Amino acid sequence: MYKHTISPGFSDTDALGHINNTKLPIWFLEARNELFKIFTPDLDPKKWRLILAKIEVEYVGELFYGHDVTIHTYVSRIGSASFTVYQEAWQQDKLAAKGQAVMVHFNFAEKQSEPLPDAIRMQLAQHAPESSP
Repeated sequence: MYKHTISPGFSDTDALGHINNTKLPIWFLEARNELFKIFTPDLDPKKWRLILAKIEVEYVGELFYGHDVTIHTYVSRIGSASFTVYQEAWQQDKLAAKGQAVMVHFNFAEKQSEPLPDAIRMQLAQHAPESSP
């Protein structure tokens, strides 16, 4: 599991005083950077090997300005050419949102998915949750 801390800015709030719902997909993306480094250690876009196939976010609580948010990132499923990332957003010891992203190992020159190499599969497996989400 990876942990990534976000310090919400005032501009992240909405008219109701909550963190705007559009921020969570962005924060979840930022928190996936460490997983991206498994595929592209220097994060050079010219060497990129992943595409996003699907995201979903479920809001289960409120998030507010003035308190850090910690994003927990796990790999919940590893397929032949794709994997699923499960993430949670926590603020003040309360779960506020959870979501999933399906990432595909992709060859941009051939415009098709490619099987995940065994070495990468092993690295991804190190980030499985202790119990299924």
